Amino acid sequence: MQGGNTGFSTHNLSSEQQTANDERQGTNSISVFFPCYNEQDNITPTVEKALAVLQKLNVDFEIIIVDDGSSDSTGQIADEIARKNSNVRVVHHQTNLGYGAALTSGFKAAEKELVFYTDGDGQFDISELPPLLPLMIQYDIVSCYRLNRQDSLIRKINGWCWTKLTCLLFGMKVRDIDCAFKLYKREIFDNIELSSSGALIDAEILARALRKGYSITQKGVHHYPRAAGVQTGANLRVIFRAFGELFKLYNRIRKENTGTKSGD
Repeated sequence: MQGGNTGFSTHNLSSEQQTANDERQGTNSISVFFPCYNEQDNITPTVEKALAVLQKLNVDFEIIIVDDGSSDSTGQIADEIARKNSNVRVVHHQTNLGYGAALTSGFKAAEKELVFYTDGDGQFDISELPPLLPLMIQYDIVSCYRLNRQDSLIRKINGWCWTKLTCLLFGMKVRDIDCAFKLYKREIFDNIELSSSGALIDAEILARALRKGYSITQKGVHHYPRAAGVQTGANLRVIFRAFGELFKLYNRIRKENTGTKSGD
């Protein structure tokens, strides 16, 4: 419901309560998940911050930790967090299946109206999630982009090239394809089939969603240095494989019957 007409007066609410009411517009429920691989030092503060933010929204929510076959204590720590909080669930991969597989597991496990994900490494501030929610009144996807990206120069160059090439191939205008701060209507994942298990996953979701007629908007979010752990995904073999898979995906989608979003 737009224009502030919520059916009851809010003029006596505190500014904090008013902000919470404004931000919860666009959803009654949300699934938040964190894909994690060897994030034993980051997962607890990340989930604790998420719980604090989501509880203030006063909406039905769940948090899902996707442990992608971690070799450290991430899985055990995640299970302990879930034992202490009924809003938290854990999905375990017995072996490391890759980033795309971790995202796919998170989307499949999500049960709420909206689904949001960000990485479990603490490089994003989940307190920037609530202002995205009102955008879902008008759009189906909020694809964020990193402000002052806190990565090495080579990662920045790779990311820029990847985004430009992906947008050229699929006719998209997205500023930061792989920014791990995205909000979706969950129904999207009932209507698209994903095949990517690695770095291609974000590009595939956006490309398939657009071809189904779903709408995308964008918003900048802050990006912070990694506090602990080691980054993955910068391996040259992984990068070259991703570029090869990108062209395969382009050919595959081009041949498919794209259809349109039901009801459009």
